Amino acid sequence: MLGTALTLGGCGVSYNSPSVQEQVEGLPVTVVPLDSQALAFANSAPYTPRSLPAIFHQVAGSSGSVRGLGALPNAPAVPTLAPQPLELRVPPAVEPQPYEIGVGDVVLLATKSASGSTVEQLSGLLAAQSQRQGYTVRDDGAIAIPGIGQIQLAGLTLEEAEAAVFDAIVRQGVDPAFSLEVAEFNSKRVAVGGAVAAARLVPITLNTLDLGEALTAAGGVTLRDQEYASIRIYRDGTLYQIPVETFFARPELQNTVLQAGDSVYVDTNYDLDRALQFYEQQLDVTQLRSSARLQALNELQAEIALRRAALAEARANFTARADLGAEERDYVYLAGEVAEQSRFPLPYDRQASLADVLFDRGGLATATGDPTQIYVLRPSRTATGEDAVTAWHLDAGNAAALVLATKFEMRPNDILFVEAQPITKWSRALQQALPTLITTAAASVTN
Repeated sequence: MLGTALTLGGCGVSYNSPSVQEQVEGLPVTVVPLDSQALAFANSAPYTPRSLPAIFHQVAGSSGSVRGLGALPNAPAVPTLAPQPLELRVPPAVEPQPYEIGVGDVVLLATKSASGSTVEQLSGLLAAQSQRQGYTVRDDGAIAIPGIGQIQLAGLTLEEAEAAVFDAIVRQGVDPAFSLEVAEFNSKRVAVGGAVAAARLVPITLNTLDLGEALTAAGGVTLRDQEYASIRIYRDGTLYQIPVETFFARPELQNTVLQAGDSVYVDTNYDLDRALQFYEQQLDVTQLRSSARLQALNELQAEIALRRAALAEARANFTARADLGAEERDYVYLAGEVAEQSRFPLPYDRQASLADVLFDRGGLATATGDPTQIYVLRPSRTATGEDAVTAWHLDAGNAAALVLATKFEMRPNDILFVEAQPITKWSRALQQALPTLITTAAASVTN
């Protein structure tokens, strides 16, 4: 090998392989072996990763106007859904009103008979009602009592309904002694879904239904983390929002009175897609006859679609600018015996490790790279304030040392450099010099 080297030198042929020296262009180079103590010092260099624009943290339900809405109606009130403390939007108070009988409700009518005790009469009547499922208020708002006829009850309070039944019984010459009660409440309901034990329709009865009771009827809230969870109430085209943490901390919010047609959704993220799907299903099932609410849902969907398109366009514009190099980025550079000599853009909103940079680009060139000579070259300053270079040296001859690479934090303009193996340097020098040697030998033979 020495003879060949002399021959190469004599022919004026040399091969220069890059390596880490103690001096470069007048700048001192300090090689620091990378261990746990050196790792902590290297990571102490201040660096704050660049952040993605706010458009990447927003969703379609975020507040703010969107250009080009044209003649669309004003968007319903939608909570701010950016990653920040959730805004409290309590629905307006509902004044308690007497229960009005509606379509689908079942009423029980108890009357006295000429014979038998009151208990026997009532028991017999209840058994009969159970067989025919009571007097159900039909779609036309009336019930049909055999021997009495049809009586309009829809829209009447219980007292008004008793008066209507009294008049109908008296007109038929029947003893007007009776009692009337609502056995099944089917006309007024509140839909509860999302992060609850069992989504269901909760009926409104003679007593008012508050938010805490509705959630309890659905099995309660089922959440691992309440920090960004919210209870959304959809009412008359408007979304109201109560953060779950605030809901449990303030009893008065648990007593929020609900009204017929409300949809309650316990949401665990900022995206309205699932909530909107739930609202749409409930509107189709329970509010099909309400054209105004269907229109409100369409307006809400149109507004969110426009906002989603605006966000997508803004994100695409940013991505295009980044691809064209118009956005500021921080880079780390890879050189030497790596699988691909290139530059690695440091990620947004998080730190990147030496292992991230190395293995994202294919790792070391296993056939030529020297795993004991891995360096991170970083600009630094001497004790006197002069410019210098620190070469953090990772010896991965023992593969366990790569654990340090997963903890070493990269900084902008770091250079990851891997030296070639000694045999690689010799092989390349020989490969480049071989044509010259052949030419020289041929010339000597000719002479």
